[in-house]
Amino acid sequence: MARGDRRRRGAPADGPRTAERAARGGPVRRDGRGGRARGAAGGAALALVVLSLALGLSGRWLLAWYRSRRAVMLHSAPPALPPDSSSPTVAPDLFWGTYRPHVYFGMKTRSPQPLLTGLMWAQQGTTPGTPKLRHTCEQGDGVGPYGWEFHDGVSFGRQHIQDGALRLTTEFVKRPGGQHGGDWSWRVTVEPQASGTSALPLVSLFFYVVTDGKEVLVPEVGAKGQLKFISGHTSELGDFRFTLLAPTSPGDTTPKYGSYNVFWSSNPGLPLLTEMVKSRLNNWFQHRPPGASPERYLGLPGSLKWDDRGPSGQGQGQGQFLIQQVTLKVPCSVELVFESGSARTGGSQALEQLAGSLLTHALESHAEAFRERFEKTFRLKEKGLSPEEQALGQGALSGLLGGIGYFYGQGLVLPDMEVEGSEQKVDPVLFPSVPLFTAVPSRSFFPRGFLWDEGFHQLVIQRWDPRLTREAIGHWLGLLNANGWIGREQVLGDEARARVPSEFLVQRTAHANPPTLLLPVAHMLDGGDPADLAFLRRAFPRLRAWFSWLHHSQAGPVPLSYRWRGRDPALPTLLNPKTLPSGLDDYPRASHPSASERHLDLRCWVALGSRVLMRLAEQLGEAEAAAELGPLAASLGAEESLDELHWAPELGVFADFGNHTKAVQLKPRPPQGLMRVVGRPHPHLQYVDALGYVSLFPFLLRLLDPNSPRLGPMLDVLADRRQLWSPFGLRSLAASSPFYSQRNSEHDPPYWRGAVWLNVNYLALGALHYYGHLEGPHQARAARLHGELRANLVGNVRRQYQATGFLWEQYSDQDGRGMGCRPFQGWTSLVLLAMAEDY
Repeated sequence: MARGDRRRRGAPADGPRTAERAARGGPVRRDGRGGRARGAAGGAALALVVLSLALGLSGRWLLAWYRSRRAVMLHSAPPALPPDSSSPTVAPDLFWGTYRPHVYFGMKTRSPQPLLTGLMWAQQGTTPGTPKLRHTCEQGDGVGPYGWEFHDGVSFGRQHIQDGALRLTTEFVKRPGGQHGGDWSWRVTVEPQASGTSALPLVSLFFYVVTDGKEVLVPEVGAKGQLKFISGHTSELGDFRFTLLAPTSPGDTTPKYGSYNVFWSSNPGLPLLTEMVKSRLNNWFQHRPPGASPERYLGLPGSLKWDDRGPSGQGQGQGQFLIQQVTLKVPCSVELVFESGSARTGGSQALEQLAGSLLTHALESHAEAFRERFEKTFRLKEKGLSPEEQALGQGALSGLLGGIGYFYGQGLVLPDMEVEGSEQKVDPVLFPSVPLFTAVPSRSFFPRGFLWDEGFHQLVIQRWDPRLTREAIGHWLGLLNANGWIGREQVLGDEARARVPSEFLVQRTAHANPPTLLLPVAHMLDGGDPADLAFLRRAFPRLRAWFSWLHHSQAGPVPLSYRWRGRDPALPTLLNPKTLPSGLDDYPRASHPSASERHLDLRCWVALGSRVLMRLAEQLGEAEAAAELGPLAASLGAEESLDELHWAPELGVFADFGNHTKAVQLKPRPPQGLMRVVGRPHPHLQYVDALGYVSLFPFLLRLLDPNSPRLGPMLDVLADRRQLWSPFGLRSLAASSPFYSQRNSEHDPPYWRGAVWLNVNYLALGALHYYGHLEGPHQARAARLHGELRANLVGNVRRQYQATGFLWEQYSDQDGRGMGCRPFQGWTSLVLLAMAEDY
């Protein structure tokens, strides 16, 4: 725009141009003919200017359209997974699962229009008004601890939930058969938290079924509102039937008295189920066991009557919602049985219903098989770990597997419209509908897919079940757009979208994320499993496209340097602009963002990626790709180049480079609040003096030779008790840093500024173990530090787990306490591999 204004101001008439010609000694024509010629020439010039402008504007519009189009086009490479890989025909044992990690207990099918089931509960009569209805995992609802004691990722799980005076145990087991995913059964047991309780609580359990399309549920209700069964049919499930059995006491078969309420309506939308049930709990009923005094409770409408008003009185739902409320005295146990019609046709003998003693036997058999398989896989008992540490490892694995979800929907994408330093304003567009099978970091706070988290998740999962890892990586690679970009945060479907603040819904196609999925890919290459190698052959074109996009789109200001796109601008409210794409959020970077920055961690990720992709290309016989990746891997692996771009002699460590000053602080400025103040020295291009996780990346990703002169200083930094070493693990930022434990804004507490994080500590343990087993001047020291760090890290996680019942997002470097959200059985589950010394 400024260029256009300047151009208009600089062409008033002939005067300046005439004077310029006279000064040069050129001819100055003053006759009329010359004027007409000049007029014609001027007209032609004007026409050329107009044409150039039109072509320029048209070109910019076409470029913007092209970029916007490619941003939401799926990549043309063949998929990494077979067609219909999630269908019951291809993977029947994975079709049903606990793929709703954000609810305390529920199951669904791996389908774009799934059949969903779930559990709600409420303790009656403890407080005036409507009882607290438990359904979705919430950070501050007072429930906990909770989590899976056992979960094998496929067929079986047992979970314990503490809710005030109640202790719930939810269990499920699946039984294969037929063509539609087989049968499964639930058992929900509720007991008082404390033994010997005189006044036993009254509890309501709500079991529900939801369809997300045009499928029809047909309920049959017996006396007093009790559902005998629910039958139905879908194209993917064929005929099926749900049966809610009569409640019993725990471990008993004698029926227990229950009061029943039922509600049936259109599906208001999955995020609205809880509120819909709350709004219908407005009638008082009496629970009247024989020989006991009646008790009042809040219940759903007492008869099976179709209600299509929705939670706000408007019938806008799609599909059906059918819920049965069972109210009874604690302790109690209730079973829900799902039976597939195709599992009961064509067989030589009828299948007995998976309930009662048969269900008990199946659950115990699966639990014992889990214990045996766990020890065979991780060998914790063999390594001498305590029973408490073994229980921690089982809980870490089970919580991660129980946090696997299946999502389907459209994400919001903002195309990259930056052209020649200017950015054209565009609105977000919808990405095509895609499925995603992925583990999640936290059921209560982050119940959705995160790209850089998932690579760490799969390091644990692939040791247990490599097929699940192939499924997850294949789904993530299915999100690749035409340019090779994958969004770092996946918010797919109404339920996921309802849990995300609006400012985080849009994913920007200029922003990357650490390519941690290459860590489990490297493990596949080391393992040599034929199934893994067959998968990698199919996945290679997509892996190569993803890496190529990262390498080119995040290129830095000088060759072999890289810069994270998407840093926050230097706002007056931020102590240090955040770098969300790096995964390290508020870790201090250059104080004043600029295009001159060189980011050390990103360069190391690209170096690792080039190495892994080159190995993969060589193993697959992809000669052309290997020839292309080889020189890049060699260049990025050269320590001379790394030194030249990132070694800071004045700091004695590797570092970022950019426009920086450490003379920044937040000061109160009424009425604005805390505002950033920049003092002296003023920012200038220099190495960024922020000693922490970023400084360690050449070591963390094992890019240094065992004889490297830089390895010793890396170990010095790591082991310094005044800097990164703490009794609880490596802190994310040195205690001497001016940013240590500092807020980034008035409303933004420190995150990666001192706390201990398991994912990076796991990388450090792996690097210490690696260098401790290679001959070199630092071998003995690396081995010793590995033992000390492992003991500190595992010991603290175990203590916090025993004290709170949770794995945490991060841990305090001061006293070891768990911090952030919980449960965080995403990458904190890496504690299991640390215990197993499996790197």
